[in-house]
Amino acid sequence: MKGNLYNTKTIDDIKDMDSEKRQVAVYLSKFDSIDSDSDVIRKGAFSKSLSERGVSSTSNRKIAFLRHHDWQQPIGKWLTLQEDDYGLFGVAQMGNSTIAKDAWEDYKMGIIREHSIGFQYVQDKIKFMEDTSMLGGGFYDITEVKLFEGSAVTFGANEFTQVVEVKSAEDKRTKLIETSKHIENVIKSLTTGEYSDERGYALEMRLKWLQNEFMLLSTAEPFAKDEHSAKGEPTQQFDWAQVVKQFTNK
Repeated sequence: MKGNLYNTKTIDDIKDMDSEKRQVAVYLSKFDSIDSDSDVIRKGAFSKSLSERGVSSTSNRKIAFLRHHDWQQPIGKWLTLQEDDYGLFGVAQMGNSTIAKDAWEDYKMGIIREHSIGFQYVQDKIKFMEDTSMLGGGFYDITEVKLFEGSAVTFGANEFTQVVEVKSAEDKRTKLIETSKHIENVIKSLTTGEYSDERGYALEMRLKWLQNEFMLLSTAEPFAKDEHSAKGEPTQQFDWAQVVKQFTNK
């Protein structure tokens, strides 16, 4: 089963830039191509999201244009979001905030070269297609996803996937505690009810992202440069499954 939290995929495809209007034309996703998650996203996979939260929708929770999937860093808005035979195409207008102006400068300098989608799988729209000639025995045919945002990213740590690295068991514990505190802060902000619809939506999306980060951290294995380079008393071992269980049952 595919993860049902907050997922990301990256593509390197800037089509055009308009310096006078400060607009960028990009592809956010490519159809009919197997990525490193063994996913193949089909044309039509974004149609429901575009209808419900796209540029021409009446929703106040429109698909966002962000920097690095950070809901605290909106850098503009989508003027066009549409599917064509190649993939998901978008034209974005850069905003006037400092973050947006910095992003525009990064576009002009070629620092921003890639774009990534933040989305959620729709479980009954995923089908595993067996193919014994492929590594992993096949691929996942994706006919629908729930699209939240499209982001400008400096580079993908991996071509398509989000990677979480921990250096030690203590580092993992520290990062889990920090992430859980961020989650608690967002939940507190949501429970006050003192925010606009747009702000509330941004908080909800940030919560989804943080929850996914927490789950990735909980399953990440510490990277050991040399398991035999040091000797001494064994360090305390943590039951990460129990940590996750206690957190999710709060």
